[in-house]
Amino acid sequence: MWIYEKKLQYPVKVSTCNPKLAKYLIEQYGGADGELAAALRYLNQRYTIPDNVVGLLTDIGTEEFAHLEMIATMVYKLTKDATPEQLRDAGLGDHYANHDSALFYHNAAGAPFTATYIQAKGDPIADLYEDIAAEEKARATYQWLIDMSDDPDLNDSLRFLREREIVHSQRFREAVELLKEERDRQKIF
Repeated sequence: MWIYEKKLQYPVKVSTCNPKLAKYLIEQYGGADGELAAALRYLNQRYTIPDNVVGLLTDIGTEEFAHLEMIATMVYKLTKDATPEQLRDAGLGDHYANHDSALFYHNAAGAPFTATYIQAKGDPIADLYEDIAAEEKARATYQWLIDMSDDPDLNDSLRFLREREIVHSQRFREAVELLKEERDRQKIF
């Protein structure tokens, strides 16, 4: 189904070790509006969405896994040279005590990932509106991460991710309009 090319969707560069910024980025790894939740949401919704939108959910859901890989790379690069004391001072002491330098699916506050983040109603238009909201929330989070970062290299990658969220939101909006036209024409769902 997939062909894996061993390179990131967009290059990730980090100027300096910064575990505090890594802690914030973990929000996009395992948080409610992060990349894992988005990928799972879209790939799950494919089963109750009309055929003419399945490809869109598959494409975007798959791309979200590429974004998850970028976030993991960012966190790794921001923490790889950090001492345990630096991790503790950055608020990652609990994470370090439980996982060392391994990533774990939780948000920036340390709350573990939960399936309740993944919404699926079974109504195509309701699900697509949920997807639009998810993309807009992720876009906002990326902007806030950029606002907190003083790393120009990292910000370049964060801007790329923010812009992809905008494109995804636009594609979902187009799908809503397509389904509304179809519904009105056929008087279905």
